[in-house]
Amino acid sequence: MVKVNKNLLFSISLLFVALLSFNSCKSKKGEENYIKFKKLKDTHQYFAYKGDSSILVSGHRGGRETGYPENSIEGFQHVLTQMPAFFEIDPRLTKDSVIVLMHDLTLDRTTNAKGNLSDYTFAELQLLRLKDHEGNITSAEIPTLEEVIKWSKGKTVVNLDKKDVPLQMIVDLIKKHKAEKHVMLTVHTGAQARYYSDRLPGIMLSVFARNDEEFEDIAICGVPWENMIAYVGQTINDSNRHIVEKLRAKGVRCMISYAPSLDRLRTPEERESAYKEAIRINPDIIESDYPVEVWNAVGNY
Repeated sequence: MVKVNKNLLFSISLLFVALLSFNSCKSKKGEENYIKFKKLKDTHQYFAYKGDSSILVSGHRGGRETGYPENSIEGFQHVLTQMPAFFEIDPRLTKDSVIVLMHDLTLDRTTNAKGNLSDYTFAELQLLRLKDHEGNITSAEIPTLEEVIKWSKGKTVVNLDKKDVPLQMIVDLIKKHKAEKHVMLTVHTGAQARYYSDRLPGIMLSVFARNDEEFEDIAICGVPWENMIAYVGQTINDSNRHIVEKLRAKGVRCMISYAPSLDRLRTPEERESAYKEAIRINPDIIESDYPVEVWNAVGNY
């Protein structure tokens, strides 16, 4: 009979557990920041205004960090390793009607090619590489919207801006992947909101409510308020505060964007100072090209 050294066996067991823990932590980097919803009502609850001064952060086009292109899965994942966030992204059509992510009509600024995106087939686009915001060519490829929807499940919410893709194509893709829980749709009019709501009941919409006309257009469209967040402009001030109050009374979070303003400051130090000051107006959601910097400023504030 072979005798077993109990101390040796115990040590081996501890080592085995430690290795399992290490591999588990290694494979789950960033998962603590994932946003997961079991039911559509959980999505509604997450985005609902609760009057608790909480602030959500949205990465505009994903974000701007050296080495990580906008509208790329690599960029989204990099942000999620540092913070919880959802992402505003830009679907566009290729020459052969594949939906890909690209903010501009042309490829010049964000890829190593030139010309109109719509003049390229998807196969041709796969040969290109994306640039980061400093113009550095990366290994990242132009992703399809379908790839991003599949990737984002159990990780985050992607908010699809309205570009040149027919609304029905967006509806069909969301239905195909049963992605209502983790896809949000930006709409510019009440008619667009109603179109999506009729075909994708309960899906979250990011509506425009920057002035009284836009607010009334949304108010009469018949879409439940619980299915919305509202973009109210670059800030909250005397011109739109009455709209913000109406929206919050209906449980709607109000989003402002730093992309056209504070994000354009030159240095991280300048932006940090400006973010901390701007947060004093107590927005419910902040959209920014620098979501990680805003998140840190929110935490410090």
